[in-house]
Amino acid sequence: MIKALRVSVKDNVAVLLEDIKKGEECNYGGDYPQKANQDIPFGHKIALKDIKTGEDIIKYEHVIGYATQTIKQGDWVHNHNIRSDRGRIKKERPVL
Repeated sequence: MIKALRVSVKDNVAVLLEDIKKGEECNYGGDYPQKANQDIPFGHKIALKDIKTGEDIIKYEHVIGYATQTIKQGDWVHNHNIRSDRGRIKKERPVL
């Protein structure tokens, strides 16, 4: 059963369609389901690959922000490890 939404192969995160528990597999319709590294609530994002500090977060084919720390595949992606680009020009990002 699909538990997350990934719109494009460009996306490096998927949005959960239900709560998921640590260790649970999360099928997003891709080749391999992701195993959650933490409990992740409905509507939040799960990393589909390792994301380096400063790398773009891509959701629904759009850059929504950048990683403020290394994010491992299967990690919960939220405001504790990303910074939003909302209202900010990409050139204004701080150097990490």
